[in-house]
Amino acid sequence: MHPPKRYLKPGQEGMVCRLLKCLYGLKQAGRGWHKEMSSAFEQIGFSKSGVDHSLFVRRSETEQTAVAVATDDMAIAATSIDAVRRFKTEISQFFDITDLGEIHWFLSFEIRRNRVARTISINQRNYIEVMANKFGQANTKPVYLPMLPGENFSKDQSPVTPSQHFAMRKIPYAEGIGHVLWPVMVTRPDALCAVGILAQFVQNPGMVHWNALMRVIAYLNTTKDYWLTFGQGANQLEGYSDADWASQPHRHSMSGCAVLLHGAPVAWSARKQSLIALSTAEAEYIALTSVAREVLYVKALIGELYEPITSPIPIYCDNQGAIALASNDKFHARTKHIDLRYHFVRELNRDSTLDLQYVPTNDNLADAFTKALPRPHLEMLWSNMSVDCT
Repeated sequence: MHPPKRYLKPGQEGMVCRLLKCLYGLKQAGRGWHKEMSSAFEQIGFSKSGVDHSLFVRRSETEQTAVAVATDDMAIAATSIDAVRRFKTEISQFFDITDLGEIHWFLSFEIRRNRVARTISINQRNYIEVMANKFGQANTKPVYLPMLPGENFSKDQSPVTPSQHFAMRKIPYAEGIGHVLWPVMVTRPDALCAVGILAQFVQNPGMVHWNALMRVIAYLNTTKDYWLTFGQGANQLEGYSDADWASQPHRHSMSGCAVLLHGAPVAWSARKQSLIALSTAEAEYIALTSVAREVLYVKALIGELYEPITSPIPIYCDNQGAIALASNDKFHARTKHIDLRYHFVRELNRDSTLDLQYVPTNDNLADAFTKALPRPHLEMLWSNMSVDCT
């Protein structure tokens, strides 16, 4: 580390400081803090999750405690209030802590618990309001769709001439994308598809892209009272997969997936496929790989916290051809050009880890992660995923 000004004495020019402890802001600071924190947890009997290294679990015959950590913020869940108090006393021997009591806020989102209905709801109203004020969308007309159906965006709409580049020079497009990414990854999956498409133009955005981004922020502000509620549905882990084949100007299909637990999404994604599919069945088959990875992650996490899931996990897809491709390999001549990494879903289906099932397109919850939909259809899908004004 370069020494501060006037720190070196005459004759010590060119010398550097040897860093004995990690300092905030350095590249290795995060790893150094995690090692320090992990050591403290291990000394009080916790073990680190093999699935998520920010999760620590301690079990005994009579109780269980799980602590989720985000840098220096911790959320504690235990089978008894005594276990929670015991952990707070133990961890305070290593670090100075601030006890905020029962959780109501965590990482800028609000948490509301209904003990009678046994549900937990989360919302980011305050964050969205601050974001809308920052980008001038707090007092706009109500917007009820994050993106209009049939609307396409491409690099052809990006600046080309010097005057166009100059006009976009002071537009904080990347900052805007960064602001909307947080809510769509935590509480608002309904706007993820629009944000995923617009994020492709961060390097060279045009005014069309900027206006579309402002529409997303206005939509989030209009629907800031939407809550994501967990615990309302059946006690079942399930996944939904969908793909929108070659609808974008770049002709890469869009994959969408949603993993639901107790009727609410716990993992979701909307991303551009890395290769160009030659048919809708191929695009849907590739999308099945995405949902399979997410399902395996959630399954492993549930196995660590509760009991391993031994029954096949249902995966719903609206394409019979993709289900046929994943169920057997008799179509080898038509699929040998597909990368091998997309074929592992076939093995998962064969050993009964997954159970691929057909679902009509109108009932496929992942449909909203692949393209812009009309308002009635979109609101119906989000209601089925427990995203609504409750």
